[in-house]
Amino acid sequence: MYGTQSKRDLALEFQSQIPILRPSIHSRRANLTVKFQDLYGFTVEGNVDDVNVLNEVREKVREQGRVWWALEASKGANWYLQPEVSNGIVLKSSLKISALANAITLKKLIRKGIPPVLRPKVWFSLSGAAKKKSTVPESYYNDLSKAVEGKVTPATRQIDHDLPRTFPGHSWLDTPEGHAALRRVLVGYSFRDSDVGYCQGLNYVAALLLLVMKTEEDAFWMLAVLLENVLVNDCYTTNLSGCHVEQRVFKDLLTKKCPRIAAHLEALEFDVSLVATEWFLCLFSKSLPSETTLRVWDILFYEGAKVLFHVALAIFKMKEDELLLTHHVGDVINILQRTTHHLFDPDDLLTVAFDKIGSMTTTTLSKQRKKQEPAVMAELDQRLRRLNSLKVEDK
Repeated sequence: MYGTQSKRDLALEFQSQIPILRPSIHSRRANLTVKFQDLYGFTVEGNVDDVNVLNEVREKVREQGRVWWALEASKGANWYLQPEVSNGIVLKSSLKISALANAITLKKLIRKGIPPVLRPKVWFSLSGAAKKKSTVPESYYNDLSKAVEGKVTPATRQIDHDLPRTFPGHSWLDTPEGHAALRRVLVGYSFRDSDVGYCQGLNYVAALLLLVMKTEEDAFWMLAVLLENVLVNDCYTTNLSGCHVEQRVFKDLLTKKCPRIAAHLEALEFDVSLVATEWFLCLFSKSLPSETTLRVWDILFYEGAKVLFHVALAIFKMKEDELLLTHHVGDVINILQRTTHHLFDPDDLLTVAFDKIGSMTTTTLSKQRKKQEPAVMAELDQRLRRLNSLKVEDK
């Protein structure tokens, strides 16, 4: 897919994908709301300041692209796919100095963003999707799609219901062709993992994967590695137990990392899961602008799910002063929604996420999850008992 194009051709394709947004002279003068399409075909509404920010972001993307191409020229094509580098965490005893240097360089590069034209290849390799795909016959996805065609399950019915509601108005996703491709990916995975089946939220994740990866099969494997290896277990199962655990962990982290905000929200009786549940289930794809979301995903597929906590905390931290002045739950929600929808510069968000929130290790998060799991399971069991008792009374 990639080997047939020269670096020069890829670079030219990369440059052509990033147009400069030029608001009209009337918009510049009047600060009116303008509409335009971003790199991934989403219609964006914003003022002229937003357009200027997006132009600056596109220039940063160009600069980052030049850095990646320069490294390919000096270190060799696909240097970041070497096993010593792409494993993310490896034993130091097995690392040569050059490989360790490459791993450090790669982490810094990924945090600054993967160029759009390289994103499919880099994601597919570094996430483990390529390795996962290699363990099954080459025809796996096509065979699966044919085998499940025409079958009706609760999952397929819910998928069909959600297709037209997935990024409505998008130039490709909201078309018969886009709906069909998204349906095949989601239905295929619902049969691959019957414990997950289908959960609302996955439609947005799979849709964005399709836009980035270009092919259904690659999007399918990215979805598989995401649910089976990158995220915690049971985030998308029927009772969403994994998601409930993540929400409890996040509340504890908010108290620890942003104590003033946490105390104020508790006084307002504001439950952070009102906003954070969608963030975690949709991996910010419904909340943040597309390029900002994908910058978060760049890190997610290399460093793991801890980035979701970094980003969620950063959103609260960025608006700390404003949030502390709120008196109503609705005001909190409005501030957070307005903030996320206009975070056009990924660096603004990620700088806070990693420089101001502080470090967070995967091991620490795992311990926090284990601590919260018993309370979550007890709560879900109690809820199930209550529902069953109501059913008996209805009879």
